[in-house]
Amino acid sequence: MALQDRLDAFKADFEAGKPPYNAPSWIHEPMHRATKELVDSGAAALALKVGDMAPPFTLRDADGQEVSSADLLARGPLIVSFYRGVWCPYCNMDLQALEAVLPEFRKRGASLVAISPQTPANSRRSERENNVHFPILSDPGNSVAAAFGLRFTLPDYLIDVYKNVFKNNLPVVNGDPSWTLPMPARYVISQDSTVLYAEVNPDYTQRPEPEDLIPVLEKLHAVA
Repeated sequence: MALQDRLDAFKADFEAGKPPYNAPSWIHEPMHRATKELVDSGAAALALKVGDMAPPFTLRDADGQEVSSADLLARGPLIVSFYRGVWCPYCNMDLQALEAVLPEFRKRGASLVAISPQTPANSRRSERENNVHFPILSDPGNSVAAAFGLRFTLPDYLIDVYKNVFKNNLPVVNGDPSWTLPMPARYVISQDSTVLYAEVNPDYTQRPEPEDLIPVLEKLHAVA
């Protein structure tokens, strides 16, 4: 099943209040409103696009070891996937879908990293629960996400839902008091740091198919 089909099925069950979610019906209005406000803000249009130069970064992986984009790019093209955190079921399905295509990425000489604002301990949980074999990097304060043009602040009414309904206290999960998140995004970056593929969506329930990256990598591989 395609990734987006899985996400759509989850969303339908969640919004219908089906077990095991059993979500109260009133929460959907503020969640939809926050997404619409982010879409309408035009923030996604300000994020890095194809042809832009990706900023260098060094972040810690789930074991606390530093991972440098420069080191990864020295080996080949780099896929960077920004996601919200281990608490987000859409993000977890996204990670699982990336893992399924990981051999195809590696066959074409590409490295893959996922970036979220969560602490390394929560990244370890992400790796374990989703059974992924690529680095999940911690981006404190969403500083790298900001450099890519992805960081945004949650509205107060959505913070209230996260804290009091989902018991999801992002300052604890992320080790940062800011209540910021990245818009989910996927990038392919060439060895000279040029962005070759960019997909940014302020609607976190919409994600690109990992297979969409293969033609980009094939083209690079053919040139090399």
